Amino acid sequence: MDEVLAFLKDNPVFYLATVEGNIPKVRPFGFAMNFEGKLYFCTSNQKPVFRQLKANPNFEVCTTSKTNEWLRLKGKAVFNTTRQTKQAALDAMPMLKNMYSVDDSLFELFYIEDAEATFSDMKGGSRTIKL
Repeated sequence: MDEVLAFLKDNPVFYLATVEGNIPKVRPFGFAMNFEGKLYFCTSNQKPVFRQLKANPNFEVCTTSKTNEWLRLKGKAVFNTTRQTKQAALDAMPMLKNMYSVDDSLFELFYIEDAEATFSDMKGGSRTIKL
């Protein structure tokens, strides 16, 4: 997981894909953290991504580096929103305090379960790891 998190932090805008019905939906994300050995992301429960992940927890993340390598990460969203996960997220990315607090009812955190990460490059090389 450390390698995946480092890649996401080195390339801080990544794209998270869900589905709504049978239509793919992709949007930029920028937060990821390790909390108790799990890779976490966050969102608001007022956004379509929250409803989409609740209806179908399968999602995929993709980003690319300045050296033209990319990461594709897939798995299932497991929501675990507690005061502890909220505080850890706010500590990991203080800018989130402009939008959320540990006491608000909008802030949601989820980790990826059954995760598989594939690192690829422009030469056709790739390797896959399980998280």
